[in-house]
Amino acid sequence: MPQDWRPFVFGGIGSVAAEFGTFPIDLTKTRLQVQGQKSEANFRELKYRGMFHALVRISKEEGVKALYSGIRPAVLRQASYGTIKIGCYHTFKRLLVERPEDESLAINVLCGIAAGIISSSIANPTDVLKVRMQAQSQRFANATMVTSFVNIYQQEGTRGLWRGVGPTAQRAAVVAGVELPAYDWSKKLIINYTQLGDSISNHFM
Repeated sequence: MPQDWRPFVFGGIGSVAAEFGTFPIDLTKTRLQVQGQKSEANFRELKYRGMFHALVRISKEEGVKALYSGIRPAVLRQASYGTIKIGCYHTFKRLLVERPEDESLAINVLCGIAAGIISSSIANPTDVLKVRMQAQSQRFANATMVTSFVNIYQQEGTRGLWRGVGPTAQRAAVVAGVELPAYDWSKKLIINYTQLGDSISNHFM
């Protein structure tokens, strides 16, 4: 059976597009998570009361452009993580089951978990840099993406680039093991019980 490259390409494109649309929300989440830390002076102040307050305050104090601080490593992450996750998920399914209609929920969950672990482990350095740039750590505030990668490697070594890979992979396993099978089974139900068929409208639903 020839390798189908389309899930890799379309999965990467879709992941990057989604990242652009949702990035400000992800940034406010990171800011809310890191504020109030007593161990680092930059994050001790509780500046934000919630997501909408954070969006407004960041826009006023730092400019709208600040809502996309860290977008470059985030796009790079989705171009790698999203591409590998979606591509591996569909590839693993075809290795285990030849016909889509013969897929079971257990197989889909297993393939989703495997795809999530593999993709998140490979893309972990981009996730590390994205979070640090979002948090506005002083070391990364004005640095380019390449310079930031080099700084992390020089100061923390390879382990610094893969810091937190264990929890990240565990989270990705749960997320991919739920969202990808849920999407497949929802699509299958719509195909079986509506007139939409396997159409673009079905995929958007």
